[in-house]
Amino acid sequence: MADPATDSYVDALADAAPAPTLQWTDCDSGFSCATARVPLDYAHPEARSIDLAVIKLPAADPARRIGTLFVNFGGPGRSGVERLRQRAHWPWLFSDELRARFDLVSWDSRGVANSAPVHCFPDATAQQLFFATYPAMPGTPGTEPPFFAAAKTLADNCGQRAADLLPHLSTENTARDLDLLRRAVGDDKLTYHGISYGTYLGALYANMFPGRVRALALDGSMDFRGNAVGLDDAAADQPIDTRQDVATGIAGTFDAMLDACVAAGPECAFSQGDPRDKWQRILERARREPISWDGKRYDYGTVVAAAGQLSNPAGWPQVAATLQLLYDLRDTPYRPTDVLAETAALVRQVADIGTGSAQGLGGTGANTYDDNYTEAFHGVQCADSRVPRDERRYSALAISEDQRVPVFGRLGVLDALTCAYWPQTAVHPYSGPWNRPTAPILVINSRNDPATPLAGAAAGAAELSDAHLLVVEGAGHSSMYVHSACSEAAKRDYLIAGTLPAGGATCPIDGNPFD
Repeated sequence: MADPATDSYVDALADAAPAPTLQWTDCDSGFSCATARVPLDYAHPEARSIDLAVIKLPAADPARRIGTLFVNFGGPGRSGVERLRQRAHWPWLFSDELRARFDLVSWDSRGVANSAPVHCFPDATAQQLFFATYPAMPGTPGTEPPFFAAAKTLADNCGQRAADLLPHLSTENTARDLDLLRRAVGDDKLTYHGISYGTYLGALYANMFPGRVRALALDGSMDFRGNAVGLDDAAADQPIDTRQDVATGIAGTFDAMLDACVAAGPECAFSQGDPRDKWQRILERARREPISWDGKRYDYGTVVAAAGQLSNPAGWPQVAATLQLLYDLRDTPYRPTDVLAETAALVRQVADIGTGSAQGLGGTGANTYDDNYTEAFHGVQCADSRVPRDERRYSALAISEDQRVPVFGRLGVLDALTCAYWPQTAVHPYSGPWNRPTAPILVINSRNDPATPLAGAAAGAAELSDAHLLVVEGAGHSSMYVHSACSEAAKRDYLIAGTLPAGGATCPIDGNPFD
């Protein structure tokens, strides 16, 4: 077994590429920005290059600076540059001590925002019109065809308009980018905080560059092998989030939200009476007939999807208020004409965006729109994972998973349906190994996490050579959203000094989200 202090295992493709030169310039509010040039195709580094947008918040105490803390905020698909701007001063995420001792650095990963972005539409108007009229999550087999057709259209659009980028967007390549960034800032080893999808990037880095790991905090983690190919050839039989059992995570978090609602009393809009009984009454009505509210159509699938928005407990009061309104409207007649008027107004509104609607869906405008989250999400996630390709398998699983995990089962089946239609030439999952020896790794996960369930985080930690799991006794997704002074202190001690929490340790959360 190799010594983790050496480079016995190194990804040769990344090492063959030169480290980029970062020319930092001031970009407001204490941040510095730079552009990193990296190969598009690491197998041919001398060919086309792409530019990655990078941002840094310099260490507040340069005399005590340890190095750089690289941060990936998850997604995939959101701008790391913008997220660091927004969140660098969140004290439950980056304490004063962390900001004093490290430069905080994040970047837009390849395919995202300002780093060779994936664009699947001719312009912003076409993009926003497509997603504004995207069918709701189907609650019954009869409502599946338009949803399936839209998922296929998105995949086909991306395959046609981004064919040059899609084969190079895997997290394996992003791990290579990260090693070049580490070299560019002059750090001998990587110090890293990965959140959600960022934990997958951290796991790949640990196994591609095991001797270059100083400290990795994987926060809101997952079953890494399960994300790529599944266990025992599950990739041919189950989609990504079914393998991760996200449905059970959503159901557990929904129960925790209702418990917190009851405990909060009048502070929670859904607390009066029996919230679980009220929830069942909402579902019974939505199964019979949609609910009209403010010109919107809440059918069964839409109601379930709205109730499943649980990652950030700060949003739970709004979820509770929505549920209460749906409960209050459960006996009102459905008015489809309101929905038709709303849809028509939405189409008109979107058509007026940008260039004055002259180009529309068939336009030839430049790909200049900024928010390409959905395209980038699929560009990375579909590259990273093998999934079933047969629509009938998804229809069958939506039924069986709803039987296994009532109400929420289908969300884990259909939430990444576009990957079923993704171009095969762009699918490049990491094949392992997963357990190359590294410095110790800290894994943090909530007891009830709707996006990365605890069982998956435990499985992922077991796949790594030396990972230690800290459980936060709360609900929600990652310490970015689940506030816990205890877990922040544990993460801080680990990243600064390498000190790990005691085996089996847990952390409380800081209060009720409804307070």
